[in-house]
Amino acid sequence: MPGPALPAPTADWPHWTAPPAQFAPGSGPQALGPALDWLEQLGRAQGWPLRTHNVLRLCADEALANIVLHARRSDGSPAQFWLACGTTPGALALYLEDDGQPFDPTTQAPAPLAPSLDAATVGGHGLRLMRHYLQPLRYRRSATPPEGRNCLLLEVALPAVPASG
Repeated sequence: MPGPALPAPTADWPHWTAPPAQFAPGSGPQALGPALDWLEQLGRAQGWPLRTHNVLRLCADEALANIVLHARRSDGSPAQFWLACGTTPGALALYLEDDGQPFDPTTQAPAPLAPSLDAATVGGHGLRLMRHYLQPLRYRRSATPPEGRNCLLLEVALPAVPASG
């Protein structure tokens, strides 16, 4: 099955500043570990700033766990997913694509905050976390055959480089 389609830049979708690294871990829970390991190794190899690396890893873990747990094809089988990671203007970006049924996380409301720790429940807070750390979360549905794909872009702002003078 072909890898990610890497959407063309538009007014609301940034361009890659260099060709991104790509990885196709597969589908289901067994693909989560290799995907996160790939991202970890890529960050080390490319020398990403520690905070940027940690934020991207945290948000990737959340998004990928949701794909693994919830994304299904129309026949009910686990969705296959693909990754691409590189830089966009001023950010480090992770592009996630899956062939599951349409799901746009940018239109979902995060779970309400609990009034106390005792009243808190597990689950439903990942969107709040991702919206806090990421530049605007971007989603689109591609027309990739046979049924289309969910495309999600996670961008973490890169620290500004001080001007030398």
